[in-house]
Parts: sequence; structure tokens; C-alpha cells
Amino acid sequence: MTARRLDGTAWAARLRAELEPRVERFTDLHGRPPGLAVVLAGSNPASEIYVRNKIATVAQHGCRGELFRLPGTASVDEALALVERLNQDDDFDGILVQSPLPEGMGEDAEQRVFDAVDPAKDVDGFHPVNVGRLVQKRPALVACTPLGCAELLDREGIPLRGKHAVVIGRSDIVGKPMALLLLHRDATVTICHSRTVDLPAVCRTADVLVAAIGRPGFVTADFVKPGATVIDVGINRLADEAEVQRLFPEGSAKRRQFAEKGSVLIGDVHPDVEAVAGALTPVPGGVGPLTIAMVLRNTVTAAELRARAPI
Repeated sequence: MTARRLDGTAWAARLRAELEPRVERFTDLHGRPPGLAVVLAGSNPASEIYVRNKIATVAQHGCRGELFRLPGTASVDEALALVERLNQDDDFDGILVQSPLPEGMGEDAEQRVFDAVDPAKDVDGFHPVNVGRLVQKRPALVACTPLGCAELLDREGIPLRGKHAVVIGRSDIVGKPMALLLLHRDATVTICHSRTVDLPAVCRTADVLVAAIGRPGFVTADFVKPGATVIDVGINRLADEAEVQRLFPEGSAKRRQFAEKGSVLIGDVHPDVEAVAGALTPVPGGVGPLTIAMVLRNTVTAAELRARAPI
């Protein structure tokens, strides 16, 4: 068996194209495009790439995207003041604060800043109001990565009603909202984490397995029921040659990429899972493009909702 590839890149392109009429309609009605403000503190290289991709995507599809930078030495009070200024700016319908924030802002900085974003502009879906609405199955804005995963499952026609779904990871950003989205699609859901006893055995009961733990190649073939759908949320950059050689066979495309670039990207799912799973998201080209597409969709949704009434 070779797993069917769930092509997130192709679906993301289709989703973005479907949003263009909504952007045009909003712009015609309100005399301005939907607007997204992205806050970036510090100069984390990965964050720079993510922010650039998000702003480029919304701009390519008729929205306004603008970056607001804070230095790595900025205080949490400075971040909160910027967020409040953007809350009051009606030219921006969405606010996205790029994570992680600099360590100097304090351990609770991210939660404080996320909580300060106007729920009506919270395109990340992290605000307690939006999380609560998701719990009650009446969401307005949902975290982009789990929303992209759910959209992929829907569009690929992966059956969920009555199926057993297992989510590895319990983060507020991916694991918990992913579990809720699956539950709302009538799946029976198990959330696993570092304290789960006999994790591979639990995962082998899954018809749909979602891996979101940030550990490269952690989910091996013995975690996967034959024919199961596997959604790999992880994206890990490997620069250790011994680790690349351990994970990928000689002559593989990943080894060639490592020889050329000095690093490769791998998800949380081991390459050998492809021989067991029925369907699998690749890394890269799986969940990542859908996450960016959901930033665009949440920006448009936030603009439409704000034009009618505050959330």
C-alpha cells in the first residue's frame, strides 16, 4: 500500500481563488479592501518567513496586509499598546500577532497579548471569546492550522461521522481546537499527550490520526492502523546529517535535498508511514499552505462580520 497524497498546496490555491469574489464584493460595498495587521516582535528567522507569506497571500488576493514591527527589546506593555491601537483602527479587520514573542517580554506575554486582541479582529482564533464559541459549535474565527486541516478532510471526502479520530498534542493552538472541529463533525475523539499510556496502541485505533507535537519523525508505522488517514501538522528543519540518514533511505529525495541545501523539512510523521496509511499529508505541501489560506479566509470573514455587527 502507498498512501494517497493529500495535496494541501492544490486545495489552498482553490480556496484562495474562491475567496476573491467575497473580497471584491466587500471592497465595492465599503470602499476599501479587508485589512490585516501583522505584529512581529524581534527577528526570528522562521517568523520572518511566515509573516512574509501571510502578508503576500492576503495582498495577492485583493486585501490590505501591513506589517507592524517591534524590536526584540520591546516590553510587553509596548506590544499591548500596539495591539490596542490596531483594535481602534477601522482600516484593519484582522490582527495577527506572530508567535513566539521575545523571551524578554515574560512567560505570560503571549497569553496577555492574545487576550488583548479585539475578538472581532482575532484572525488567529486564540481569544477566549472565539475559543468559547468554537466549544459551543457556533464559531466565527477559528485557529488557522486546525481549520485548514478540517477543511482538507472535508474537501477530500474523508469520512468522519462515527469514526475514531486521535489527536497527538493538546496545545491551545492546534490540538484542542482540532479535537473540537473533529467532534463537531461527529467523530469520536481521543486527545493524546506526553502522559498517554502506550501511545502507539491508542493511535492504532484511529481512523484519522492527527500529529501535532513538533518532534521530527516521531509517529512511526506502528502508530498507524492500515488504511488510516494521517494528518501531519509538524514542520521540523533537520540540519543533522546522521538524523537525516537515520530517517531517509539512501538515494531518497530528502537525502539529495540535504546534500544540496544542508537541511531538509520533515513533519512529525516518519517516512515509513506512507507504506501503511491510506492517505497522508506531505511535508512540505500539506497543512502549511492551508494554514496560510485560512489566514486569508479569516481576514475576509472578520471584515464581513465587522461590517454587519461586532462579534
